[in-house]
Amino acid sequence: MDGMDWRQVPVGLGAQRWVTRAGCKTILVVVHTVTTGQRLAGILRLIESDLRIQVLFTAAPDVFGNGVAELLRELGGMVIPWGQATRMSFDLALAAAYGGLDELHTPVVVMPHGAGHNKLAVRRDAGSVVATRGVYGLDPQSLMAGGRVVPDIIVLSHRGDLEMLGRQCPEALPVAEVIGDPYYDQLAASRALRGEYRRALATSRSATLVVTASTWGTRSLFGQAAELHDRLLAEVPPDRYRVVSLMHPNVWYGHGPRQVRAWLGSAMKRGLGLIPPDSEWLGAVIAANLVVGDHGSTTAYASAAGVPVLWAGDGHEDVAPGSAAALLAESTPRLLPGRPITPQLAGAIARDQTAVSEAVAARITSEPGHFDRNLRRLLYRRLGLTQPPSISATPPAALPAVIWRGDGRA
Repeated sequence: MDGMDWRQVPVGLGAQRWVTRAGCKTILVVVHTVTTGQRLAGILRLIESDLRIQVLFTAAPDVFGNGVAELLRELGGMVIPWGQATRMSFDLALAAAYGGLDELHTPVVVMPHGAGHNKLAVRRDAGSVVATRGVYGLDPQSLMAGGRVVPDIIVLSHRGDLEMLGRQCPEALPVAEVIGDPYYDQLAASRALRGEYRRALATSRSATLVVTASTWGTRSLFGQAAELHDRLLAEVPPDRYRVVSLMHPNVWYGHGPRQVRAWLGSAMKRGLGLIPPDSEWLGAVIAANLVVGDHGSTTAYASAAGVPVLWAGDGHEDVAPGSAAALLAESTPRLLPGRPITPQLAGAIARDQTAVSEAVAARITSEPGHFDRNLRRLLYRRLGLTQPPSISATPPAALPAVIWRGDGRA
């Protein structure tokens, strides 16, 4: 991506000579990974239709940067190379990860790209000695460089994250604001479409839809129990069950879409469906009768939506204490590898998980239903512009795509 020629329009020294809309405030969307790009793209509807604003995109360097170029082409926005982005100033930058933000000469708003801050990360000192395990995104190594706090605004979804930030990186407290969670609000706006999501996943009203949800990493569901999909498809009655896999884009782009399809090929022959990494995925969670998941954000969102959860994977050591994922790890039934699967699925579906679902939802956001309003107010305040008089309602999630055997997608 950084091999691109520098853009001369709509930004640059002579850009005002060439543009059609002059004098616009410029917002730079900093995309590190497909996951962060999807999160940021979802909030642009709050600002990008304003005639006073020009939105641009750039791909920031990241170990999981595969797939970003394709995503940016699909979004159809004006893309500038990272080298140009770090040598210009903009009115505001939006990011959902942290790498390279200190290279920008622009006020930065940074937000989480999952269900709050669920994961612990190993932190090392200058000699590469493990110093501590901090909550990723709320620690000095994420937020500070050269003795200063890099983001100008840190968007948080919950007051509990604000408390953790105060313990880990008190220097950042003055720039943190609790705004809410966009995916939680979209889940609420999408529940009425559950039947349409099930039809999109070729699931009849009477069938049981099981969605497996894996984050990335060796302790994830797919890292620990990739064979689970074959076992599921071999054991569940095919006339009564539909099984769909939903994996973090870092799995797809860390190993390659072809490799992922190959690894799951035998399960796909038995009927497994795959949600591709560029698809809307919230609808699959809402459609499910059960989510077999790990410590990733998808499992937390599923529980918050009231979907029964069966815990798999081995990510307990990576879960931040007090987070939504920690609540799930403590309270949901475990998938026992050595026992028949079908009775475990049925037991998890029959089990009353209302209390844990409500607790997880309450931990994901302190501002349910208010993310759009709160974030738009913040952005317009930072840009120095008056807000438009009305704001559209949070839209429901689009229908999920699914790859069945023989499909050529992804």
